[in-house]
Amino acid sequence: MPLSDDLAELPGFHGTSLALIGTASAPSWLSRRLESGEHPHTRAAFRAARETFIAGDRIDMGRLASGLGVDRTSLFRWVGNRDSLLSEVLWSLAVPTLSQADGVPAAPGAERVVAVLTSFAQNLISATYFRTFLRREPARALRLLTTDESEIQRRYVAVVEHLVRSELGEQPFGAAITPHDLAYLLVRISESHTYADLITGDEPSTERVRAAFAFVMRPA
Repeated sequence: MPLSDDLAELPGFHGTSLALIGTASAPSWLSRRLESGEHPHTRAAFRAARETFIAGDRIDMGRLASGLGVDRTSLFRWVGNRDSLLSEVLWSLAVPTLSQADGVPAAPGAERVVAVLTSFAQNLISATYFRTFLRREPARALRLLTTDESEIQRRYVAVVEHLVRSELGEQPFGAAITPHDLAYLLVRISESHTYADLITGDEPSTERVRAAFAFVMRPA
């Protein structure tokens, strides 16, 4: 995944992008604090956690607090609990990846939907530090990334729904399915292939996920 060292440069926290649509669709207490710019301690803690994650290390709240020179109570007051912090770190890393995917050249319509979603999945499959996290904390990863209670999943569905509406209009495939339902289906396909090693024990495959997207999005 392409990364930015400065949170202020990340689309999804500032500027306009697919990721901004996702963040706006399911804002959290922590995302609002990061967006406001009024909480420098929160931003410093978030940046430190993000750097830890990118380095392939486990985000430990005790070690993070110690590194910032504060107690755990202060850290929790700044960023919430570990799941809240992890969710925002994961989404912040999806932000530049979504922006990159959005720029993939493709013909408009269904072909572009397939190209954008495949590019995003490919980056998730190939990001070493992300795969390290999945292997280290599989149950937590699936809960934070793929369940209905997940802010990340809700944001990703919103991003894909926006993409579907932009490329296929308000009545995809002659109104055979709503934009939201099609987006949810595509997200579940993405998850089942991107996290195949955790769900079924199969190796994640960009080619398989591309084929699945193309099959669903094929002309009637």
